Amino acid sequence: MDELQLQKVTEDISLRYFQKPFQHRAVFNKRLKTTGGRYLLQTHNIELNPHYYEAFGKEELIAVIKHELCHYHLHLEGKGYKHRDADFRKLMKQVGAPRFCKTIPRKTVGRTQKLYTYECSSCRLRYQRKRKVDTMRYVCGKCKGRLISV
Repeated sequence: MDELQLQKVTEDISLRYFQKPFQHRAVFNKRLKTTGGRYLLQTHNIELNPHYYEAFGKEELIAVIKHELCHYHLHLEGKGYKHRDADFRKLMKQVGAPRFCKTIPRKTVGRTQKLYTYECSSCRLRYQRKRKVDTMRYVCGKCKGRLISV
């Protein structure tokens, strides 16, 4: 789906479920990682995560668009557009928009995390850490011996 199709789908959803036109832009933003989409208060545009469309298809993307359109229309009307507002929750229930979007399965290919290994010079206990440890400052938790980077 390209951005012209996305704009058309968003306008159609707005007219069908909200009976109001969507007069701003709907775009894909590849930099979104943990959220399905967002409504921008200053420009009134909607940014959507293209990874949701790739992972779950058009139905999930439509659900995210409905959620963002709830923010959009309520904000323009001067009503409560935030997640905790009663107006927002009521409108979401009316149009069948989800409160939260599904979690995208993380891609672990190519993302091996480096582990640092340290060994106590006295008792030979080994420690594995995700972050580097200052061996001059920290000691073994078992015998208080000096740590050595392995």
